[in-house]
Amino acid sequence: MASANPAVAEAEVEAEASVRRDELSESLAELFTNVSLMVRGELQGTNNQLALLEKMNDRVAQEYSNYGDIAAGLRVFVEQLNEKNRGFDDYVSQIDAIDQQVTEFEAVVSMLDKHVALLEKKVKSAYHISATQ
Repeated sequence: MASANPAVAEAEVEAEASVRRDELSESLAELFTNVSLMVRGELQGTNNQLALLEKMNDRVAQEYSNYGDIAAGLRVFVEQLNEKNRGFDDYVSQIDAIDQQVTEFEAVVSMLDKHVALLEKKVKSAYHISATQ
């Protein structure tokens, strides 16, 4: 389509260049828009991950707080048990003393049993001797 008129040909070349510039401008604008949307999407994804992480941290902090409450309750319970245990120390010492006395009493009873057995043997022997005479 080369025109015989150089002015018309030059106008056509300029028109084509203008169309190409418009296409290039549109393509660049579309590229920047798409890159902008991609960056915005990435940032939104990162924000969503950070929000999730924050919620998870809050939940874990709440759980650890609950564990702290439980531990404090257990500490109080252990202190109460220790106090009760100290109250039983007197009874335990009394039981130990009674056990010692019972052991000593058993030793005395054993000695008496042996002595009674010996006396019984002597009495039977004396009775046996007097019955035969």
